[in-house]
Amino acid sequence: MEGLARIPQDRIAVLIGRKGATRRALEKATNSKLHIDSTSGDVSVTWKDEFDPILRMKFPDVIRAIGRGMNPERALQLLKDDQHLTLYDMREYVGKNANQQRRIRSRLIGRNGRIRELIEEHSGAEVVIYGSTVVIIGDEEALPLASQAIERLLQGAEHSSVLKHLETERRKRRMSSRNLESIDTTQDSGRFDALVPGLEAARRKRDRRYKDAQVDPDDTDAIDAMMELAEDESIGFEEE
Repeated sequence: MEGLARIPQDRIAVLIGRKGATRRALEKATNSKLHIDSTSGDVSVTWKDEFDPILRMKFPDVIRAIGRGMNPERALQLLKDDQHLTLYDMREYVGKNANQQRRIRSRLIGRNGRIRELIEEHSGAEVVIYGSTVVIIGDEEALPLASQAIERLLQGAEHSSVLKHLETERRKRRMSSRNLESIDTTQDSGRFDALVPGLEAARRKRDRRYKDAQVDPDDTDAIDAMMELAEDESIGFEEE
C-alpha cells in the first residue's frame, strides 16, 4: 500500500462521492484501489498488476487537488500528460495570522470572484482558493501565466498591473498563433493555401508563365524562333 496525500476532514466526503461514485471513477482511471482513513484523512492506494507509471506519478496531485477544493471531475484531468498542478500556501507570504490570510484571500478572489475569473480568463488555467491554499491547474502555457499572476498578488502587487500583464501576454499569444510565418509550408502546404484564398491558382499561373518563357539553350531552332521579330517590331539605332 502506497501513501498518496492527507486531505482535510471536510473533503473526505467529496473524495468518496455520492454512493462512492468519485472513488470508483478514480480507481477505474488509475487501475488501483483507494484506501481512505476517515479519521486522519490519509489517502493511500494499492496498485493492481497492470498500471501506468505516469499515472502513479500524477495520482497524488489529483488527490491533493480534490483535498484543496478542486472539483473531482476537473482534478481527474491532471492524469493527462499536458495538465499540471501548482499549489501555493498563503502562510508562506503572510504568516499564520488569520486576519492577514483573509485579507490576501480577498485580494486573490476579488469582489464577487471577479479577480479570480479574470486570471482564469486571461491565462486559460483554473484557480481554486481553499483555506490558506491556492491550487492552479493548466497546461504548459496556461500554468506559468496564472502562477505568475498569483505570485505577484501574494507579494502585494496591484490588481491593475497584474491584469495588464496578463492581457499583454494573452495578446502576444494570439498574435503568435495567427502569424503566418509560424506555419511550415513545406510540411503542410494545403493548410497554408487554405489560409490564403487564390494562392494556389496564382502559383499555377506563375509556373505556367515561367515554363512557357524558358527555352532550351541547346535547341537552336527554338532560340531562332524566340529571337525573330514580329511583323510590327523593328530594331533601330540612334546616336546620342
